[in-house]
Amino acid sequence: MSFIKTDLTKLANLNKSKGTGSIRKSKPEYVDFFPPCNNACPAGENIQAWLSLAQEGKIEDAWRKLTEQNPMAAIHGRVCYHPCENSCNRKDLDSSVSIHAVERFLGDEALKNNWQFYPPKTLTGKKIMIVGAGPSGLSAAYHLRKLGHEVTIFEAGPVAGGMMNFGIPAYRMPRNILQAEIKRIENFGVKIVLNYKVQDILKEKENGGFDAVFVAIGAHLAKKVNIPAQEASKILDAVSFLKEADENSDNKPLLGRRVAIYGGGNTAMDAARTAKRLGADEAMIIYRRDREHMPAHEFEADEALSEGVKIHWLSTIKNMETSSITVEKMQVVDGKAVPTGEYETLEADSLILALGQEADTDFLKNIEGITFKEDGTTVEVNPSMMTGYPGIFAGGDMVPSERTVTIATGHGKKAARNIDAWLRNSTYEKPANNPLVTIEKLQIWFKTNAEAKAQQHLEIEKAVETFDEIVAGYTTEEAVYEAQRCLSCGNCFECDSCYGACPEGAISKNGKGEGYTINYDLCTGCGVCAEQCPCHALDMVLEH
Repeated sequence: MSFIKTDLTKLANLNKSKGTGSIRKSKPEYVDFFPPCNNACPAGENIQAWLSLAQEGKIEDAWRKLTEQNPMAAIHGRVCYHPCENSCNRKDLDSSVSIHAVERFLGDEALKNNWQFYPPKTLTGKKIMIVGAGPSGLSAAYHLRKLGHEVTIFEAGPVAGGMMNFGIPAYRMPRNILQAEIKRIENFGVKIVLNYKVQDILKEKENGGFDAVFVAIGAHLAKKVNIPAQEASKILDAVSFLKEADENSDNKPLLGRRVAIYGGGNTAMDAARTAKRLGADEAMIIYRRDREHMPAHEFEADEALSEGVKIHWLSTIKNMETSSITVEKMQVVDGKAVPTGEYETLEADSLILALGQEADTDFLKNIEGITFKEDGTTVEVNPSMMTGYPGIFAGGDMVPSERTVTIATGHGKKAARNIDAWLRNSTYEKPANNPLVTIEKLQIWFKTNAEAKAQQHLEIEKAVETFDEIVAGYTTEEAVYEAQRCLSCGNCFECDSCYGACPEGAISKNGKGEGYTINYDLCTGCGVCAEQCPCHALDMVLEH
C-alpha cells in the first residue's frame, strides 16, 4: 500500500513539472513564427508564402503573392545575390532551397503568359514625381501606383532600367526580360519619360503639380584614381565600358589582346568576363588585397575564373606603359594591405578601372535642408527615407547603404509607404515581425536528403563567345520540386503530426487550408503535439 502511495506521489510531482493534468501550466498554440528567408530578403518578400503556393502548382497565385512586395520577379530571380538562401534553415540539413531559381521561373511564366497587375482599387488624385528609372525608382512607382497615386518617372537615359541596363551584362540580365518587366509596370499606369534629366527638382515639382518627390538616381559615376600612363586613351572606367560593351551597342570599345581590370568587386568580375566576350585573349584582374578580403561575391569570382579570367591578388598598379603595367606586390598586415617594395611587369594593352561608383547628386546641393555624408555624394535621409526637405525622399545607390538591385528595390517600397503616409499627414509604422524560427527549433522527423535542383549552365567554351544568358531556368516540374523542399519554418503546412500525436484527441482538423482547432477542455498540456511539429508552428505558452 505504501508502495502505491509513493508512486502516486511521484506521478503527481512529475505532472506538476511537465504542467499536465488538472494543473496544466502551459498550453499549445499555433503561432506564425518568422522564417529566416523572409527575414533576410531586402525587398521584404513573403518568400515562404509564395513557395507554398508554387509547391501546390498554383503558379499564377505564387507570382501574384510574390509581386505584392516586389514587382520584378524575373529580374531578381537572375541578379539578386539571394541572401535568403544564405539564411535558409535547410542549408544545415543538405542544401538551401534554390529560392532565386523558383522566383525566376515565376517571373518568366508571368512574361510568357502576359500576366498583368490588377489595377488599383481606388485613386487618390495625388501626383508623385520620381527621378530615376532604376530598380528603386521602378519599385517605388509600382507601390505608389498600387496605393492609388498618379506616378511619373523622369529618366535621363534613353532606356529605363538604370544600372540594371547599363551595369549588368546581358549574359546575366537579358535586355528583353528587363524591358518586359518594366513594360508591365508602365501598363499598370506608371508614366516613364525618357531622355529627360531633371536639373531643378523644386521647379519641376511646382510646374508639374507634384505632391511629393522620390529621387533614386544610380551610381553612374566611376571613382577616379591617378595612374601615370603614356596613353590615357587606353584607360577606361568600368561603368562606361560595360555600357558601351552592351550587346545592342554600336560603339563597342577596342581593347586589344590583353586587358587588365583594376578592382576586386562584382563590377570588376563583370568587366573581365565582358572583355573575354569582346574577343580579348587574356583578361586579368588586379586587386590590392587577397581573396578573403575581396568585395566580390565568391561565386562571381569562381565564375570569372572558370571562364579563363586571371586574378592577381595582392597587387596594386603603379603606372602603365604602352603595352605593359607595373604593379607593386602587397601583403596583408592586421587586415590591411601594405606595400612590399617588390615590383612586377604585366603585359596589357588596355586598363579598365573598377574601383567603385558614386551618384551625381550635385543638383540637390542647392536645396535647403538636404545634407550629405562626408563623401559629398551620398544623401542623408531619415528612417522614413525623407531628406531634410519636406516631401523630397531618396533611396537606392544615392543613400547610405549596400548597393544591390534588391536593396534598392526594398528602398523603393519603403519610400512608397512612407510617402503615402506623409501625404495623409500620418506616419507609416511597419508591423512588428513575429519571433524568428531557427534550425534548432525544428523537429524534422521525415526524410530530407533531397538536394537542390541545379540550374543548367552554358558550356564555358560557348559562354565566352556570346552575350547569351549563361544560366538556364527551371521547368515547371523542377520549380515545383524545388518549392517542395521548403521546410515551412515556423508556419503550419498541415502535415497532421499534431493531430496524430495528441493522446487526448484534443486536436481536430478544420479542412484543407483551414488548419486545426485545439479543444482546451480535453488538452492536458503534455506538449506532445508541439514536440512532433516539424516546422515549429506550435508553441507551448504559459496559461494566463
